[in-house]
Amino acid sequence: MGVFFSNIFSRLLKKKEMRLLMLGLDAAGKTTILYKLKLGEVVTTIPTIGFNVETVEYKNISFIVWDVGSQHLIRRLWRHYYSNTKGLIFVVDSSDQDRIEIAAEELNMVLADDEMKDVVLLVLANKQDLPKAMAVHELTERMGLHALRGRQWFVQPTCAVQGSGLYEGLDWLSDQLSKQQ
Repeated sequence: MGVFFSNIFSRLLKKKEMRLLMLGLDAAGKTTILYKLKLGEVVTTIPTIGFNVETVEYKNISFIVWDVGSQHLIRRLWRHYYSNTKGLIFVVDSSDQDRIEIAAEELNMVLADDEMKDVVLLVLANKQDLPKAMAVHELTERMGLHALRGRQWFVQPTCAVQGSGLYEGLDWLSDQLSKQQ
């Protein structure tokens, strides 16, 4: 009888593991966000060649976050990381007005892949502290996010170096992923 209750409690208390993929154009702040969530501090980063993978514990979910490099030639390799992904965190530099359409194109290519059809999308509108940063409504419009059908998505304004907005975004993501279970 004790084993029965032990099994029930271990299932109730065990954290769910979910694979998240973090993508976005180069210099959007992906690695800064990853280590701010993991370590609680800003670390000095260089452009990611390849990937960084970390487990981030948040609420009742253990997120396995893959931060994949995003220089132009590396973006073609993103599809190799799609398998078993439950959530996509797409990081956008809100102050990069010149490349917002490129970010939108890359996001649409990712979402068009069959392996990503059921993935929940969290867009982090990063660098909100910088001059000329687009507000959420402008970024949403310019990226054409309202055209996404049949997919849960949300745009969260953030500033990775200050940590603002990151946990609010994870709150939304964890709520959506919990509903899918």
